Amino acid sequence: MTDDTPSTADEPTSKRAVVLLSGGMDSATAAAEARDRGYDIYALHTSYGQRTEDRELECARQLADELDAADFLQIETGHLASIGASSLTDDDLDVADADLESDEIPTSYVPFRNANLLAMAVSYAEANDCEAVFIGAHSEDFSGYPDCRPAFFEAFEQVVDVGTKPETEISIEAPFVEWSKTDIAERGVDLEVPYEHTWSCYRENEPACGTCDACAFRLQAFQNIGVRDPITYAERPSYVDG
Repeated sequence: MTDDTPSTADEPTSKRAVVLLSGGMDSATAAAEARDRGYDIYALHTSYGQRTEDRELECARQLADELDAADFLQIETGHLASIGASSLTDDDLDVADADLESDEIPTSYVPFRNANLLAMAVSYAEANDCEAVFIGAHSEDFSGYPDCRPAFFEAFEQVVDVGTKPETEISIEAPFVEWSKTDIAERGVDLEVPYEHTWSCYRENEPACGTCDACAFRLQAFQNIGVRDPITYAERPSYVDG
């Protein structure tokens, strides 16, 4: 008697992607986007000495649960804080108030941070047979942060191709790189991202200050789409005209 049951040995498994899950609204939306594209999520959270790292880790864990992540990996690295030169990691530097019109690189820029984070994400991806690494960087970031520019991600993808095993194929996905924060908020609402479990403030663990760059861009995005940001703020200024 022959067994006519189809073999599953050669059937493709589901797609896998590492998502850099900081706990912020951009990374949460990127994770939801990856899931919407059919990827199983391998969430990577890095604590590198940022002021709000405890709150960010809490949010990242909650998001991973909400988004049914296949795995969650936290990596603690102290080298970016030791290097310093960023108000996110250096207590001697103040986090500046929001200046949404400035074209200067802000003090919150962590030197070459995304290269460090992406390198860890690619290692994690290669070890788990993931096909992609998702990052939530976007256009309002690369206007101030040089490691958020489209050219940076294109170049890094070439590094990945050269620096991994011949059979490894990992794409660097920055789905919002040409988008505004408002575009991301609108997409996230459509994807039902649990924004109540996200954190963007550069200064405080609770409540969010409402006046740093990260808070301002986030509040402005929600105000632009007419949706109330679900987290708590010490101040909730209007960042839209009129």
